[in-house]
Amino acid sequence: MAKKTAVVDLGSNSIRMVIFEKTSRYGFYTTCEYKRKVRLGENSYNNGKILQEEAMQKAEDALNFFKQCALKHKCKKMFIIGTSALRDAPNSKDFIKRIQKKLNLNIRCIDGKEESYLGGLAALNLLSPFRDATTLDIGGGSSELCLIKNNKIISCISLDLGTVRLKELFYDKGKIDSLEQFINPILEQIPKEFCNHNLIAIGGSLRAISNSIMQKNSYPLKNLHDFHYDLEEEKTHIEKILQVKADSLANFGIKKDRFDTIKKGIFIFLKIAEKLKAKHIITSGVGIREGIYLKDLLRPHSKFPINFNPSLKSLQDRFLQQENKSNHTAKFAMQLFNILKNIHKIPESYKQSLLAAAKLCHIGEYLNFYFSNEHSSHFILGGLNYGFSHKEKILIANIIKLNGKKINPYNLESYKQLLPNFHILSWLNFILNLAKTLNNANESKIDFIFSNNALYIFNEFKNINLPKEDLKKIAKPASIILNLNQKP
Repeated sequence: MAKKTAVVDLGSNSIRMVIFEKTSRYGFYTTCEYKRKVRLGENSYNNGKILQEEAMQKAEDALNFFKQCALKHKCKKMFIIGTSALRDAPNSKDFIKRIQKKLNLNIRCIDGKEESYLGGLAALNLLSPFRDATTLDIGGGSSELCLIKNNKIISCISLDLGTVRLKELFYDKGKIDSLEQFINPILEQIPKEFCNHNLIAIGGSLRAISNSIMQKNSYPLKNLHDFHYDLEEEKTHIEKILQVKADSLANFGIKKDRFDTIKKGIFIFLKIAEKLKAKHIITSGVGIREGIYLKDLLRPHSKFPINFNPSLKSLQDRFLQQENKSNHTAKFAMQLFNILKNIHKIPESYKQSLLAAAKLCHIGEYLNFYFSNEHSSHFILGGLNYGFSHKEKILIANIIKLNGKKINPYNLESYKQLLPNFHILSWLNFILNLAKTLNNANESKIDFIFSNNALYIFNEFKNINLPKEDLKKIAKPASIILNLNQKP
């Protein structure tokens, strides 16, 4: 098992390397990421798509640096993938041979359909669950679309539309008036079946748009991955970015290294979104690099096993291996949720969030026993990266942080838009922390019966040494009586 793997995406605009580390068969996390804005495709679109010497030298220097970083991190595998600028260039084979000879690194140049597939594979596995969507990855030289239906990748296409391509062919030459004439025939290449209300936004330009919207709305999380917004509600804001002068882009939260390409990206995005009849935008923090890694990790399959989450498993592998051997919090939480369902009446959809919270609520003890619930909450917000929506992450983190205490709405005000109602929050807080307290009794088997508003907690064969003082401290959402070591 290759514990660490480096994946390099050799794009038209920038070169990025991500290092992934496996913690078990399917559990993994990102250890670090490197980026160099090389612009491999710079001036190529004005010169018959031929890669220019200056750009090739910059790319060679970046790859040499990445190689040293991969060696430093003791990576056993290194994938280097070339995309639009490389596959378009007549001299791409010369560049690939040059890198192999000088740096002993192998570059694999992939076609547009495979690039689209890899982005779709990453989104399908690492976003919170969805059934149908079309992914859009806008790069420097091309834009890739992947159609997903019923949780399966159906079709992939690549369009010769990219930010650097438009910049050099139209914006730098003052030919913006010719853009419509250029783009319309390309948009006609998109099959009707790709039309979808859900559009998954991949790539730096689209993430920059999402980041700007989050800042405008004072969004309570900084995580771009899995951020959702309605296009109609935010279209005016997006169009403002398209219209302002370059020196005002910073006021919209656009980073300086995006100033010269963001407007081209927005232009392409709005045109394709209109063509697809997109309404709901899902931001993806993952793309081709994660797709390359997953293709290798999951083979011969294309999806994780049912009910498996790589981030949750990675956190357990790294911080809870010893704890999990004696941790029955998750088991007790599920028993309590089921036995009390006639009184709490919480939708089954919240059960998975409760289960995840129960599996991870002890993780803060890895850092320090004192304030461990706060530490656990930070672990969740920082490390539960894949497969959970923002609402689920916030809910999991907060019911752990509450630690069974009475809820003060003022303390949750910043997350109000992402949290469920008080009733649900109170019950999940109660169930999780009752299960956590019962786990401290070091009993592997505890039975529960709920009758006449009383919860009976007992073991069929012996008395349980239950911490009564701790049980009394847990805030109850209803007038429930806890009867210890008794049967009704």
